[in-house]
Amino acid sequence: MTITAIERNNRRRSRVDLYINGVVACDISRVTAKKRDLCIGSELSEAELAGLIAEDRKREAMETAAAMLARRPHSEREVRRRLTQRKLDEPIIEATLGRLKEVRLLDDAEYARSFTESRGRMSPRSKRLLVQELRAAGVDSAVAASAVADVSDVDAAYELAQTRLRSLSRLEEQAFRQRLSGLLQRRGFGWDVTRGIVDRCWLETSEGRSA
Repeated sequence: MTITAIERNNRRRSRVDLYINGVVACDISRVTAKKRDLCIGSELSEAELAGLIAEDRKREAMETAAAMLARRPHSEREVRRRLTQRKLDEPIIEATLGRLKEVRLLDDAEYARSFTESRGRMSPRSKRLLVQELRAAGVDSAVAASAVADVSDVDAAYELAQTRLRSLSRLEEQAFRQRLSGLLQRRGFGWDVTRGIVDRCWLETSEGRSA
């Protein structure tokens, strides 16, 4: 089989279409094409073409996963979903996930810890809601529970309330309580915690007005 053309892939700049005997046989990464020193006129056997495609798909799987994890931690399920969307074969996906876990680039426990810390800094919410979100990302229930074990609903609710007090501080008491209660409940806090934080914040706001 003879390579008759190597053309830029229209959908992905990093890849090229490989023509064999005048027909598109596959698309591969530019890196793979360069590494194999492919050019027009090169001869490939069926076994060599199959090996070339397999090598390229393994590279694509690892590069896709690594790019995801370089931006932020992800759960195993999230990485698996992305690789599946790339239409990669299951054995390649499993091998990629296995390698990433082996070198500890993919670790659901670390992901859950990082996720919990990030939410605490940027968007506080209840332990119950945190566990729900981690479970939705594919994290095991025991791992999720361990990650949120040190979270205090009272502290998290108060931190959240503090981010909104400036916009609520001029409201009358009933509107203040309704707005803040709604916010806390949407973030998963139970009624007992919500009521206590609303009372505390209203008292602090009232004292600030009279100071």
